[in-house]
Amino acid sequence: MMAETCGICGGDGRIANSFGNTTTCPSCHGSGRRSDEGGLRDVTKTKASHHRPTNVAAVAEKQTWPSTLEGGQLANEVRASATVSNETKAKLTREIIEHEGSHGKCTQTFLKKIRKQIRPPAP
Repeated sequence: MMAETCGICGGDGRIANSFGNTTTCPSCHGSGRRSDEGGLRDVTKTKASHHRPTNVAAVAEKQTWPSTLEGGQLANEVRASATVSNETKAKLTREIIEHEGSHGKCTQTFLKKIRKQIRPPAP
């Protein structure tokens, strides 16, 4: 029993467009015979390599204390300050950590700025 010819290419195995370009028939894949398979081809990735976990690095924990000596001393001054609230202390400590991250160390200008914020109010 012979398979029927492809309905798309007419058994030729090639199709052409109005510009004169020819290509392999997408229905019979160039064989010229009607495919016994269903209409769509499974293109899902079935190789074992596609199911491996990705190379995602573990999420690093957030830094909670400054890493430099000057930053640690300044954070201790902030923590020991009796004039600012706990919320402000936490905010200033985060600001010190961020400044260290962007500049590598605490600059003199930054130290003055933070100390000015924790200074007791003038009478």
